Amino acid sequence: MVQVCLNGSRGAADGAAVPLSPEELAGSAAEAVAAGATDVHVHPKTPCGRDSLSPRVVAAAVGAIRARVPVPVGVTTGAWAEPDPAARVARIRSWTVLPDHASVNWHEPGAERVAAALLERGVGVEAGLWSGTDGADRFARSPLGPKVLRVLAEVTDTDPDGALDSARALLSGLGVTLPRASAAGSARAGGRPPRPVLLHGEDGGAWPVLRLAGRLGLATRAGLEDTLFLPDGRRARSNAELVAAALVQWRTAREG
Repeated sequence: MVQVCLNGSRGAADGAAVPLSPEELAGSAAEAVAAGATDVHVHPKTPCGRDSLSPRVVAAAVGAIRARVPVPVGVTTGAWAEPDPAARVARIRSWTVLPDHASVNWHEPGAERVAAALLERGVGVEAGLWSGTDGADRFARSPLGPKVLRVLAEVTDTDPDGALDSARALLSGLGVTLPRASAAGSARAGGRPPRPVLLHGEDGGAWPVLRLAGRLGLATRAGLEDTLFLPDGRRARSNAELVAAALVQWRTAREG
């Protein structure tokens, strides 16, 4: 599985390739799915470019994307979009168009309340566990753990070598056994946690972590939220270009 992360918290200052409006998001999602993406993650935005959980903004983004692609569509519930946990829960309960899933960052205040509100509405939960936070420890103690759709193992270290170290530590904490590489340089995940894991990195760590996901046979994601650049350092022209490159990188690492 390769999920496309269309825009994240990026805005107009990050370049014209970053889709912001519902129409731009839908077009970018359709291109990315045609390039091989099997799932969509999006940050719905107000006309001024701010991440929002309002029912009107979520409905416009999800509805436009869903009209163009046959794959699941998910949204963020990041605290930056609605800092107050009670208000975040209220927003979710007011949604008129439901996404297939939504990410919940487990280190953020009110994460379990937000996840419970999503589950009550039949929305799948992606448990966002960020490296460098206590999210994984909190998730390990959560009674909602068995109910989530998948774990998003998010490596926030942007240094390539540091990102790989952080990824291994995060995966080990999730119960993924990391065997030593063979003489040919390959590796496979030995043990598996209770829920599927999607492993990804950011900026300078995006491609090294994606290749690690390939070697381990884990799901991953690619898109302008995570990086603006292709593996060879060229600036990406679209989410579709990043997805196509991700599939090559993942498969090469898997077969290597």
